[in-house]
This record gives sequence, structure tokens and C-alpha cells, in this order.
Amino acid sequence: MQERYLTRSILRFCFESHKMAFVSGPRQCGKTTLAKFLLENRPSGAYFNWDQHEFRKIWTKNPSTIVPVHSSGVPLIILDEIHKAKSWKRTLKGVYDTLEKPADILVTGSARLNVYKKGGDSLLGRYYHFRLHPFSLKEMTSTDPADPRTMISRIFSRSLNGKKNDQANLESLMKFGGFPEPLFSQNENKARLWRMGRVEKVIREDLRDLSRIPELSRIEMLASLLPERVGSLFSMSSLREDLEVSLQTIGRWLAFLKELYYLFEIKPYHNHIVRSLKKEGKIYLWDWSEIENPASRFENLIACHLLKLCHYWTDTGEGLFELSYLRDKEKKEIDFLVTKDKKPWLPVEVKISDIIPSPWWNKFLPQLRCREALQIVLKPGQWTIHSLGQCRLLVASASEILKYWI
Repeated sequence: MQERYLTRSILRFCFESHKMAFVSGPRQCGKTTLAKFLLENRPSGAYFNWDQHEFRKIWTKNPSTIVPVHSSGVPLIILDEIHKAKSWKRTLKGVYDTLEKPADILVTGSARLNVYKKGGDSLLGRYYHFRLHPFSLKEMTSTDPADPRTMISRIFSRSLNGKKNDQANLESLMKFGGFPEPLFSQNENKARLWRMGRVEKVIREDLRDLSRIPELSRIEMLASLLPERVGSLFSMSSLREDLEVSLQTIGRWLAFLKELYYLFEIKPYHNHIVRSLKKEGKIYLWDWSEIENPASRFENLIACHLLKLCHYWTDTGEGLFELSYLRDKEKKEIDFLVTKDKKPWLPVEVKISDIIPSPWWNKFLPQLRCREALQIVLKPGQWTIHSLGQCRLLVASASEILKYWI
């Protein structure tokens, strides 16, 4: 089993002080593998899955028996997909609060673990929540994430030597996506079958369990229309016309797909930006391999890499990192902006091959007052730093930049 980038953070923030760890993320991104990797390094423990009939009986009648009474060292108890159980948080709180000896508990789920809270006692103060992402370029070779300032310093000093497999790994990510099974199998037919199966399971199983709504075939139609809308200003009105349902229904379906880690939406950043858009969002898929258009697929790949940065740094206490984009009413646009504690931190533009700095940098950089900016291109072999006022703009290949990320 391969160590994942969250492994050390879970040990440091949760298990050193015997807090529970909640790990959520897309279906088949590696949550169970991460949990079993942690279990392998314990002298005692157990793995339970809500889909196991015997475990459901134990959880219903006497949940405290999941913790070993006699064990060498601190046991690790893994509860997979436990959020499907009614009042699971209340039951888990009872198990945790009545532990006679220290035990570490790891809860995993393919939907956001706060979705299923329907009353009952809060677990506040008893756990930390981490969001696990699929593989990125850096994680294909390293599981040692850097803090924000260190990462920026390493990028602009070009502290890492280029490796022959960096470009090959990027091409694999572009072709197969970041989910472990298709990425490491490197088989197009298997990847296509896996992709179809994943979409069906997300909608036919996970969405059914989450929402109990009957219109699953219509939501499958919605999902089939989303890849061609990636990276563009998102209009629910056009979807309403295609699917012949109300705007409220479209909004409700999209909210479910967000909760199930099928897609995510970013909003425009408008503070102190002259004539900025304020409402229109852009959507991206967690599995960018569904997207046919190469430019849109590459932009989605970068969006997922940036979101992984934001989630990791937020979940590990580096600050509140969020992802947005820049666009004004004259259609001048920078693809992404990472904010730290609501303030602009790192703007990022994405191009297939254009190594000339975007003309819109001169529009937005003076208003953002960021010290660094990135223009990432798919074209290999690029690395140039430009000075734009008080800002350093690095125009570089994705295979060069992404290996510094998480």
C-alpha cells in the first residue's frame, strides 16, 4: 500500500492526542486504502464497513463492542461509510465518550460527513476533518506537503531538479485522471469502464442514499451535460431548457452532486475589483478525464490541483484557503485566485501553449497586490520570471510547477 499525503497529518493532529479523524472525499479516491495503511502499522485494531451485515447488527445493539477490551498498544478502529447509519454521530459520541482506555477512531465516507447530521449531540472538539483528494503530480512521487510560504519560495527559487518522468506523469494525469485505479492501470479500456461505473455508482447508490429522490435517470442526464460546460460561466437556465425542469430542481440536483464530490463550483472574487462579476460561478469535475476538450481538461486538472492545496492547508490549520476566479464585465479574466483568510494570495492563469504573459495581468495585479503570480502552460520546457510592478510572474510548464504543490 502506498502512503498518502494525509497520513502524517492524521497522525500528528488526531492520533497523537487521541482525537477522532474524519476523512471524506470522492468515491474510489483511496480513503479505504489510506485507512488500512494506518491500520497495518498498529498492533491491534479493526476495520468495519456499514455495508457489512454483521457490523450493522453490532452498531445497532451494542456499538461499544467494536473497541477491543484487551489490546497491546492503542487500537485503531476504522468505520467506513458509517454516515449511512441513522443518528450515527450520536452513537459515535457515546462510544468515544465512554472509552475506558485510549483508542483511535478513523471515520471515512464518500459524501461530506456533515451532510448527514439531522439533529443529536455534536461531536465538536472530538475530531478533525480532512478532505482526501485523488492523486496529483507531486503525490505520484512524494507525500511530503509543504506549508504555503515554503512552497512559494521553492517554486520561485526553482529548488527542485527536473526529472524525466515529470512530463510523462503529467501526460498520464491528463489522460487517465487522478483516481488511483485508472491512473495506475494505464489501460484505456479499463479506465473507460471504471469511469462509467463510477458515475453510475455515485448517482444510483450514493445519491440515492443521500437524497431518496426518484429522478435518478434525469440526474444522469444532467451529469452527461456537465463536462462540456467546465470552465465557462455556468448557466442553470440552459440546463433547465435541456432537462425541462425548474431552476430550483436544477439547483437542488447540483447541490447533491457537490456533496458527493462529483463536481465543485468556484465563484468570482470581487472585493476591490473594479466592475467585477459577483454571482456567476464556474464548475469543475473531480474527475477531469470525463472532459473531451483538451483545453478544458487541462484547466480542470489545474483547478483540482489548486483545490487540493486549499483543502489541505485549511484542514491542517495554515489558514482559510479558498479558490475563486477573476472576471470583469468587459470579459477580462484570470482563471483562478487562491485567497488566504479572504485576502488575495496567489492568482493563476492557465494556457495550453501561450508563454506570453496574459494582457489581463496588468488589469488585475495592481488591484490584488499579490507578490507572486503564476501562468501555467501545458507546453513543456518553459520557465521564465517576469517583473510586473511589485509582482513576480512566473510563466512555466505544468510539469515544472505542479511538482512543488501537494
